[in-house]
Amino acid sequence: MTAPSSPNIAEELRGAGLRVTAARVALLETVRDGDHLDVEAIASGVRERVGHVSLQAVYEALHALTAAGLVRRIEPSGSPARFEGRVGDNHHHVVCRSCGVVADVDCAVGHAPCLTASDDHGFTIDEAEVIYWGLCPECSAALSS
Repeated sequence: MTAPSSPNIAEELRGAGLRVTAARVALLETVRDGDHLDVEAIASGVRERVGHVSLQAVYEALHALTAAGLVRRIEPSGSPARFEGRVGDNHHHVVCRSCGVVADVDCAVGHAPCLTASDDHGFTIDEAEVIYWGLCPECSAALSS
């Protein structure tokens, strides 16, 4: 099985200084089609698109795509790293304490970085990462019944 030709993704990869491979195209498509996927889910999606690819190759591609700003890595406490294709807008996340589902949350106030630190310690802040924790509607309903 081969990845469908995706000229826009190929152009994005080239524009980021990365070599265009079927696995990288499939990985970026998988991340963008998914919803805060972990590495195992991404590897499975890539394999469905292009056949066998090693887990190490997936990790290496994710590292390159994250460093290039084409993929965003989030690390909710107590969970494996998750990856998403929504980049560059400094949005935040809400995580269910019970099932681990993750959803995007737009900035709470104003423009990036959304928050003004009470003491920036002299840093020039250009990003804020906020994770809201709670129970998703399904887990809340299950708990209530």
